[in-house]
Amino acid sequence: MSGPPAARYATGTELDGFTLGERIHSGAMGHIFRVTGRDSGFPMIAKVPRVGPGESGEGIINFETEAMLLPALSGPHVPRFVAVGSLSRTPYLVTEWIDGESLGQLLERGRMSASDTARVGAAVADAVHSLHLQDAIHFDLKPDNVILKADGTAVLIDFGIAFHAHFPDLLAEEQRFAAGSAPYISPEQVQRMRSDPRSDIFALGVILYEMATGELPFGEPSTMAGLRDRLWLDPVPPRVHAPDIPPWLQEIILRCLEPRPERRYQSAAHIAFDLRHPEQVAPTRRATKAAQAGVLEQARRWWLSRNAPPAPRSLPKSLVASSPIILVAVDTGNPDDERQPALRRATADLLSLSSEFRLICVSVIARAVAAERSGESGSSSGVYLEHLARLRHWVTPLGLPPKRLSLHVIESANPENALLDFAANNHVDLIVLGAPQPSERGLAWWRSAASGVTANARCSVHVVRIPERAAG
Repeated sequence: MSGPPAARYATGTELDGFTLGERIHSGAMGHIFRVTGRDSGFPMIAKVPRVGPGESGEGIINFETEAMLLPALSGPHVPRFVAVGSLSRTPYLVTEWIDGESLGQLLERGRMSASDTARVGAAVADAVHSLHLQDAIHFDLKPDNVILKADGTAVLIDFGIAFHAHFPDLLAEEQRFAAGSAPYISPEQVQRMRSDPRSDIFALGVILYEMATGELPFGEPSTMAGLRDRLWLDPVPPRVHAPDIPPWLQEIILRCLEPRPERRYQSAAHIAFDLRHPEQVAPTRRATKAAQAGVLEQARRWWLSRNAPPAPRSLPKSLVASSPIILVAVDTGNPDDERQPALRRATADLLSLSSEFRLICVSVIARAVAAERSGESGSSSGVYLEHLARLRHWVTPLGLPPKRLSLHVIESANPENALLDFAANNHVDLIVLGAPQPSERGLAWWRSAASGVTANARCSVHVVRIPERAAG
């Protein structure tokens, strides 16, 4: 290698047109410098791995992995890639410098309130979902690897042990499957499996637990035996540490921490939705759990875990696709319209394609309508409750379990914008709505919503039509 050893890089060193500035971090894997030089339009950093006699090969593997993955990733939740230097000459990786505070720094000030835990946790879930949509798994989610920008966006950093479905898994080739930060790695990683995106969901659950309680659910194990405990150990319920934690938040956290991946959330988008809409969380026994499982139950869990096979391989994008969030727009202002049965049948057909869906029924009512009457039944809250009851009546024939269903009445003068904004802010994969008849002059709700949403939605749209003769 003709370039200088990484340990000797210093401020002022020139690397292919970049100039190293202040060294802001130095660790076992390498060094991080601020960088100037090429005009990228944003601040930059350079990561330089440790190489040379006596240095571990781990830093090089992490460098190769990150250099391979980052150019393939995009969006607001990952640093922008700039350049990479050749391993055979001068290894370095230049990326965007994310200006913000790490979640680790935030947690140094103590545990967070339930509302702050939900707000920050939803932002981290957004980032995880974005990564999974790109067929990548982080595998090292922890507070220090989450940067929170001033606008609340969460950015994931440090992809040195990440996995991408379309690239070689260098870490697996080195047989270091349990690599990661001990408090946050998943049972699957302990079982030598590196292809399940639900490992990131487990780590997110640990982070949520830490934010809400100030504690770690499995401590900081330093041995493989200690790591294996999470295959069976029932963590102390968060509300034992902090009784002010609401049941809905405990429900979310403990569902993320289920030892078996199939019992966790199957998509980070569903976590983000529940954290932003706690009133829609369907409680189970997890929500009110007040103690760990007893000795006999823990022993049973331990015995079953001894020979438990790893979960089946689940690639990120395919798992997300099998866990869709579906929004159906229901005109509760016209509950007897003959489009309603057709819309419900189409919704049932779509739901039959997945067992891990989340259905969101949304009705948009005009603010003017909500305020036009007086008296208790005609008050704004009364009208809201009336339309909510109509939504519940509409969806009841589908026979859905509570955890698969959310009902929302939105007050807005513009149904199109209300539906589009709600869908964009909640990772909706598919919008289902009825269409007006070509000759129809009334029912403006259907006409305005169908045309505008179909033209402007950032997700798929399924428009339900009924034959013209049936409408007449």
